[in-house]
Amino acid sequence: MTGLVDTHCHLDLLEDPSAAAAEAQAAGVTRLISMGLDVGSSSGALELANRLPGVYAGAGHHPTSSEPPDLRGLRALAQDPKVVAIGEVGLDFGHPDRAPDAEQESWLHSLCELAIEVDLPLSIHNRESEQRLLDVLTEHPGVRGVMHYWALDWAWAERFLDLGLYLSFSGLATRSSRDAVRDVAKRMPEERLLLETDSPFGMPRGRPNGPNRPAWMIDVAETVAHTRGVTADQLAEIEARNAAALFTRLK
Repeated sequence: MTGLVDTHCHLDLLEDPSAAAAEAQAAGVTRLISMGLDVGSSSGALELANRLPGVYAGAGHHPTSSEPPDLRGLRALAQDPKVVAIGEVGLDFGHPDRAPDAEQESWLHSLCELAIEVDLPLSIHNRESEQRLLDVLTEHPGVRGVMHYWALDWAWAERFLDLGLYLSFSGLATRSSRDAVRDVAKRMPEERLLLETDSPFGMPRGRPNGPNRPAWMIDVAETVAHTRGVTADQLAEIEARNAAALFTRLK
């Protein structure tokens, strides 16, 4: 299995990003998108992308941030060809240290407008906010992107798929308690399916305790392949094709 794309990770939060990227390459995860949480971490992700082979960056603003997004800074970062997404962005109504819901929604509207302006997809975070997230995204019909770290059931999947969005599966899909997530992975159109680790978060089942790593996305790929009744190599080909279709700056 080779050619996989980790469409959402945070290399800058790992102890040794260079070693993690090399380990992923050896495992068959040949391209990684390191997402930013604000202008500072987005700049760090871009520095890694310009230094490490197969690594790309997202320029984003996480909804749990305490400050509004620096749109000018994100716009400047988005001009670099190694920035392939506006992410991580979204809504989070469940985190204890979050901005007020109305502020988050205002920020997301601005970030949707930025993504359309610079013609990049969104990598979208959701926690206990799916209806408002759907409402905001519906107001921006030109936006494209992926629901990262998919954790909901098929009814919600249909709603986000109807907006033209992709769904990305993480280590959650490997956990025995997540039948609903695997059901979505099985039923959804193959042309909208993506994979990720969200490392250092999102540990797959059966791995030792500690930070998640991009190399361990092979566990997710094998689980999703089994769920869909295809080989791991077939799943890798599907996922790489979908990643290239959404993240058009990937090489």
